[in-house]
Amino acid sequence: MLAEGLVVRDATDRDHEGIQRIYAGYVVGGLASFEESPPSVEEMANRHAAVLAAGLPYLVAERSGVIAGYAYATSYRSRPAYRYTIENSVYISPNLRGAGIGKALMQTLITRCEEGPWRQMLAVIGDSANVASIGLHASLGFQKVGTFRSVGFKLGRWVDTVLMQRCLGPGDSRSPNATVRTKAE
Repeated sequence: MLAEGLVVRDATDRDHEGIQRIYAGYVVGGLASFEESPPSVEEMANRHAAVLAAGLPYLVAERSGVIAGYAYATSYRSRPAYRYTIENSVYISPNLRGAGIGKALMQTLITRCEEGPWRQMLAVIGDSANVASIGLHASLGFQKVGTFRSVGFKLGRWVDTVLMQRCLGPGDSRSPNATVRTKAE
């Protein structure tokens, strides 16, 4: 069940300012992102377009007409053997954390990705002390598969990344029958 009054939908061009505003807070004051300068609205629009061009979902959660959070999937790596593995990202407006928005976004993202050919979803979580994101992912079936220690330096300290993984659909129980297709095909 979605958090009260919450709508999860595909992101559109009119959402870029709200998305950028949320992300900028994580960039400037948090460790979830290893970027150190907030990207512009135009850059966020370019990133949105790249996700869609890859045939992957980019979602927003909206409450009372305001963007409350967003989530999307990207290719894990560009080499062909990784084509069935994707990475997720999810960001929630700071004043709405803990309200079920992240879970609603991630459940929808997982469902949408399972409709495609992808078989593994990875979470690369900034900061091993990010218990909210680690807990969210664990509640959705992600398992911790490792930690890269001190791979980033931000806000005056070394930062870990926690790696979590979950199967999509049949996972690795059988060989894929199709190649990844983009929406343009």
